[in-house]
Amino acid sequence: MVKRRDFLINASGTTVGLSAFPTQSLASQSPSELGRADSRRISGADTENASTRGFGNVLDPTYIDPRLDSRSISFENPTGARGSGGKEGNGRKRHPFYTLDPGERIMLAEITGAGTIRHFWTMLSGLPPEVARALRLEVFYDGLTEPSVSVPILDFFGLPHGRVTEYYSALISVNNGRGLNSCIPMPFRHSIRMELTNESTQHVGLFYQIDYTLERPISDVPSYLHVAFRRENPTTLLRDFVVTEGLKGPGRLLGCSVGIRVIDEDPWYGEGEVKIYRDGDGKFPTYCGTGLEDYVGSAYGMERHYGPYGGVPINVNAPSPDAIGSVNPKFVGFYRWHLPDPIMFSEEIRVTIQQIGGSKEFKKGQEAAYAAYKAAHIAAGPGWVTYTKPFHDTLGLAIVERRDDYCATAFVYCRKPQPVPRCNIELAVRDIGLLPGEAKEAPVRMSAREEEQLSIELKKYWGRPGKR
Repeated sequence: MVKRRDFLINASGTTVGLSAFPTQSLASQSPSELGRADSRRISGADTENASTRGFGNVLDPTYIDPRLDSRSISFENPTGARGSGGKEGNGRKRHPFYTLDPGERIMLAEITGAGTIRHFWTMLSGLPPEVARALRLEVFYDGLTEPSVSVPILDFFGLPHGRVTEYYSALISVNNGRGLNSCIPMPFRHSIRMELTNESTQHVGLFYQIDYTLERPISDVPSYLHVAFRRENPTTLLRDFVVTEGLKGPGRLLGCSVGIRVIDEDPWYGEGEVKIYRDGDGKFPTYCGTGLEDYVGSAYGMERHYGPYGGVPINVNAPSPDAIGSVNPKFVGFYRWHLPDPIMFSEEIRVTIQQIGGSKEFKKGQEAAYAAYKAAHIAAGPGWVTYTKPFHDTLGLAIVERRDDYCATAFVYCRKPQPVPRCNIELAVRDIGLLPGEAKEAPVRMSAREEEQLSIELKKYWGRPGKR
């Protein structure tokens, strides 16, 4: 049973829909409007008219708008009130973090009025994967009782499988492999409530900071960020894994973070195509990729790398003798941001990934094994192909249907806030424990029992919000 302790964090104010992107709703802007918003400089008397037209970009360092009321929430200023940071310790460091009990839920922020969450930082390194992934983040907009964001907090930062690793992208970075940073704008018109629940069996120390602006209202409704988590362990043969579906437009697919636990023994998992169905597409989509690594922007494999709009931060090899020579890792995690290549929709969107991979290769003299393999596998694409040159001794190859363990976190902006499926933490934490090689490489400061005792002692020393 979840034990609830709500530490109410209120910050009142009024609003404009200015975000880290141009201020007009992302879903409603045309390419020409986006270009004008990026190129126009605003100052003085022009600011009033420009903001109501949706112009202005806080990423332009010359842009100034004193009506943006810059605020920040942390345990040192839990209300985000002006001139209230560090009061508890009379200006000296007193409450930088908090220790969550198992099953405890806390309110990270509850902001009244309108504005935009612009930066979210936290730190969750050193935790076992099944503990780190058991922290559920939920966000509620404008007084709704169901969340529009419901996801394991690490997956919100583009890190599936409960693993923290260093990477840098246009929207999210994990600095030094420890500090989790999201600069994905989260506008809201009337209010926003952000909650975190520790659904693990251990105490967890939490540091965080939420930087936001309160703004004056404008007539244009902002677009709301929706983030939902899905997992199939394992997937179903011949049925594409669904990354996102069910949200109503107008909207924009910002991107996704996908995790794969490779369980099929065939040598390559990533031939499946990413398909995006929008606004009445039937059996066939408008957007059809050419392979999983191609969608990420790589080619002929997905080793660890990262770039502004796509990358593979997680690529964990299986440290077992029978895995030698296989191109398959054990855990893979990739992200893809559709910033310069926007995916807009008016009414609906559905994104899927096929589970298709490469077959084993059989040489002459292995005819019986080859026949048995073909009988047990469904060929995709052109079917079984026999090569004579340059692989004159190869009996045949194919791309084949397969089953693996897939999870995905989809980031979608919609004009109206809507509920997303509640994240199932029990499903999220299955089969993600450290592999033997990972356990050896991980620095061990103390035992799990000692870590737990330290967390309890620190909680006594630093106190708890609202009860000091």
